[in-house]
Amino acid sequence: MATVSVPVKIKTITSGKLRRYAHISLWQHFAHISIVGKNVLDIFKVIIGFIQSLILIVRFKPDVVFAKGGFVCLPVGFAAWCLRRPLVIHDSDVRPGLTSRLLARFARVIATGFPLENYPYPLPKSHYIGVPIDQKYSPISEAQQAKYKNLMGVDTSQQLILAFGGGLGSTAINDAMASLAPTLNENIVVYNVTGKGNIERAKQKGGGIVNYRAEEFVYGLHGAMAAADLVITRASATALQELAGLKRATIAVPASQLGDQQLNAKLFKASNAVLVMHDDDLKDIDMLSATVNELMDSASRRRTLANALHAFAKPKAASDLAALIIAANNR
Repeated sequence: MATVSVPVKIKTITSGKLRRYAHISLWQHFAHISIVGKNVLDIFKVIIGFIQSLILIVRFKPDVVFAKGGFVCLPVGFAAWCLRRPLVIHDSDVRPGLTSRLLARFARVIATGFPLENYPYPLPKSHYIGVPIDQKYSPISEAQQAKYKNLMGVDTSQQLILAFGGGLGSTAINDAMASLAPTLNENIVVYNVTGKGNIERAKQKGGGIVNYRAEEFVYGLHGAMAAADLVITRASATALQELAGLKRATIAVPASQLGDQQLNAKLFKASNAVLVMHDDDLKDIDMLSATVNELMDSASRRRTLANALHAFAKPKAASDLAALIIAANNR
């Protein structure tokens, strides 16, 4: 299918967020003056963003307003409701974000990344479609995997572990990978995508380790994921959906401060679709090494994990979401 370029106009608005952190209690939030101050300031930013959104919608006259759930969507969503424009929202994570929960009562259609029983939304207007990802995240043959390994400079006789912690990276994962590599057979290559700003620390810690490679950023990550025999990553909904599409054995390490990642990992673990480790677990190199070595020694175990993860793949999520958005305008 030919790719069609669609021009997109980008407009920005002011917005703010409510800072809540899973690793500290409610009272500790109030004890941090900086958190309280920023939250109060951001209330005024949301009000300004709401006014800006009203002006944009009046000028642009959209048939439908689509909100992905981030905090910037809150003023836009409220403005859409005030101006009686159909609102469609989508949640990628198992735990619905605060913005989506606030907008849900005003939305004409709600789409979710996971089965509906995980959400508090009204069933008549809710639809489980998965997380839209590029269609290239699909299962590949061993021959195709070998080609991707060659493109990464990895010999096809070697096993490849890909580790990454998102665009900004994860110090916990980066440090653990540099410590893990020497405990593995030299025929197992650890390829660590460090995230921006972390490359020097990673290279310093991994200096001289023959089966360890660190790169700051790999665009798109598709090729690296496709080449990997095992992936170690954070538990973001998009990354896990991409790995589900590719059918890759995965160890998920949810960020301790992100409740949505904690719940994502819990759901996938309950279906035996991923192994879950935590940041503190990564510090125990003996346990990490034993877990990884067991997986790398067992192709059948990796295959079982990959198959269970692939059950969550929703290759038509993007087109299904587009259909819901179009239909919302006709209701």
